[in-house]
Amino acid sequence: MTVKDDTTVFAVDDDESVRLALKRLIRSAGLKVETFASAREFLNAGCARRTGILVLDVRMPEMTGLELQKQLARSGAEIPVIFISAHEDSQAVELALAAGAVAFLYKPFDDQDLLTAIDRALDQTANDGAD
Repeated sequence: MTVKDDTTVFAVDDDESVRLALKRLIRSAGLKVETFASAREFLNAGCARRTGILVLDVRMPEMTGLELQKQLARSGAEIPVIFISAHEDSQAVELALAAGAVAFLYKPFDDQDLLTAIDRALDQTANDGAD
């Protein structure tokens, strides 16, 4: 894995058990992780301005993952996004990937698939920093 010292993986999911599982998995890979129960909580914490990777649930109350992705793009935040979803939705996949998402994984996903997507996102942030 390409690890930048200041890179944090931000996991946003309204399901507490998913947040805990993501935290354990990401920490086991030697990465820093912070979890949030909603898109609003993530935004209010100011994390969009930090170096990181966003693991983001698609369907959440108040603001969906796709809405958060759009808002981040409008604000100029350059944070790689990996979407996760328990619901098959080809339109959401299409929209997410067209807007630049690194990956779209369906729950339950294989741990290694998420870690591989995080590694791709880390490579992307490393290359962005090399410009």
